[in-house]
Amino acid sequence: MGTCAAVAVLLASTAMMADARAAEAPHDTVVYAGALIDGVTFTPRRQVTIVVREGKVAAVEAGYVAHPGATVVDLKDQTVLPGLIDCHVHISSKLPSQANAVEDMMTHTAVDAVLDGAIFARAMLLQGFTSARDVGGGDDTVSLRNAINEGKVPGPRLWVSLEPLGPTGGHGDPSNGFDSRLHHPDWQNGIVDTPDMARLRVREHHKRGADVIKIMPSGGIASTGDDPRAQLMTNEEIKAAIDTAHALGMKVAAHTYPAQAIINTVNAGVDSIEHGSFADADAVKAMKAHGTYLVPTLTVYDVYMKAAQEHPELLPPGTAEKELANDAIPKRNLPLAYKAGVKIAYGTDIGEGDHAREFALLAEAGVTPADALAFATRNAADLIGATDRIGTVQPGRYADLIAVAGDPLSHLELMEQVRFVMKGGVVYKADGHPVPLP
Repeated sequence: MGTCAAVAVLLASTAMMADARAAEAPHDTVVYAGALIDGVTFTPRRQVTIVVREGKVAAVEAGYVAHPGATVVDLKDQTVLPGLIDCHVHISSKLPSQANAVEDMMTHTAVDAVLDGAIFARAMLLQGFTSARDVGGGDDTVSLRNAINEGKVPGPRLWVSLEPLGPTGGHGDPSNGFDSRLHHPDWQNGIVDTPDMARLRVREHHKRGADVIKIMPSGGIASTGDDPRAQLMTNEEIKAAIDTAHALGMKVAAHTYPAQAIINTVNAGVDSIEHGSFADADAVKAMKAHGTYLVPTLTVYDVYMKAAQEHPELLPPGTAEKELANDAIPKRNLPLAYKAGVKIAYGTDIGEGDHAREFALLAEAGVTPADALAFATRNAADLIGATDRIGTVQPGRYADLIAVAGDPLSHLELMEQVRFVMKGGVVYKADGHPVPLP
C-alpha cells in the first residue's frame, strides 16, 4: 500500500472512530428556566440553564448558556421547580364519590387494582408528581412500581408498603363489618396481634418487595367498627414492627390519630406520623424532640367530608358519621405542629383525584408558600430517604422538573396548573398538554 493510500485509510478510520464516539456520547437536553426554585433554597434564581444528561441533572448554570447539539426546552417565561413528591398515596384507590366502597371491594380483584393504579399514576405524573410513597396496597402496588421503573407505563416513582400492619378489628382489617364467615386469604396479610406476628409480617412484607412499612397503631375514620380515638396496637407490637423494619433498612409510617398513641409510637422510633389528627401539645413536643415527620393529609378529609355530606350511602357502613364528626379537626390542629417546628412532609391519602389540592389546604391552615413547596420536595425526599436522588434540582439528582407560568411563592394556586413535567429526563407534559408517548 502506498503512503497516500495508507494516510487515506488512517484518516477514514479516524473519522469512523470519531463518528462512533459521537454516536455513543450522551445526548444533552438543556432547559432554559426563566426562574428556578431548586429546593435547596426557596429563593428563585433568574435566567438559569439546567443541563440534563442520561436522565439526571448534569449541571445548573447561570444565564442562558448555549450547548451546541443539545435539545433545547425553552421555559424562559416559566418558573421551574423539582418534581413534586406525595408521601401518602393509595395509588389504585378511587375517590369515595365514584364508587360504592363495599361493592367495589367485593367485585374487583388485584388485576383491576393495578389497571386502575396505572390510570391514576399517569394522571398523578401529569399533575407534576414524579415520586410518591404508597402506604397501603397489595402485590398490585409492587407490580405497578416495577412496571413504572421499567418504562412500561408512565407514573411517579413509587416506594410501596404493601398491606398496613394492625390488629384484628383495627383500621387495617379488611374484614371489618362483614359476615364473619366471609374470608379471603389476603385479608390476613397485615394482621398483627402479637409482637412476634409484627416481626413476621414485616419480614414477609420485605420478602414480597416492600420498600417501607406502614403500621396502624390507632383506629381510623373510614373503617367500620373501630374507634379513631383509641390506640389498638400494643406498645410492644408497635416497637417490634419498627425495630424489625429498621433492621431491614426500611422506614416506618404510622397511621395514628390520638395524642397518647402518637407519643407512644414516636417514643418507639417511628419515622413518620400519618394524619396525627388529634395531636395535642405533648404529642407535638414528642415529634419535635425525636425529629419525627408529620404527614397531615388534609386532602383526604376534604374529600371524605364532602362524600359524607353528599353521598353517605357510598361509604363503608357506619363511617359517614365518623367523617362528619372528625374531618374538620386536622386542619384546625395542623398549626400547632407547624408553629412548633415539627418536620412536615406532603401527603394526600388519595389515588384518583387532584394531588395538588393539598397546597391550597395547607395555605388555608396558615402554611407559607415556601414551606408548602418544601414539604412537597426537599422534606418529602428526606422522609423517603432519597435526598441523593429526588427533591432538589442539583447535579447528580434525577432530572425531575416541573414548571408553572408565574411565581408560586406569590400565587401558590399555580401548583394546580403545572404546565411542564419532566421525569428522569423524559418530557411527559409540555405547554400544558400531555406529550404523546412513543
